[in-house]
Amino acid sequence: MTIVGLGIAAVFSYSIKNNVSASDRELAMAVAQQRIEQLRNVTFTDSSLTATTGTTTSLVRAARTYTVVTTIVDSNVVNGAATTKTITVKVTPNGDGAAWATSVSSIFGSVTLVSTRTSLLLGPYRG
Repeated sequence: MTIVGLGIAAVFSYSIKNNVSASDRELAMAVAQQRIEQLRNVTFTDSSLTATTGTTTSLVRAARTYTVVTTIVDSNVVNGAATTKTITVKVTPNGDGAAWATSVSSIFGSVTLVSTRTSLLLGPYRG
């Protein structure tokens, strides 16, 4: 009876840890979506959309710490001015003690969202 009880306790412990990790990933997705929406709501020429190789910030949501890396790339440049920007936001939950939660960039670890912004300027081949 004790062996069965210990087996059930181990499964229960694993279940709780898995639910906490899923909650971290869900909040990481919400943080990433919020950051993408912030960048989509500014004008195309705003300084927050300046091309970067990766800006790292740390924030706390629901008593959990997340690392947010925002990368902005000028994807298309016409006559020296960017007409398209690719925005990548990667959010990694730091609250989980498991190594895979911060090292694996898959559905089990960080959340990555990619969005494209374009300017309102006409391209060179539009009449």
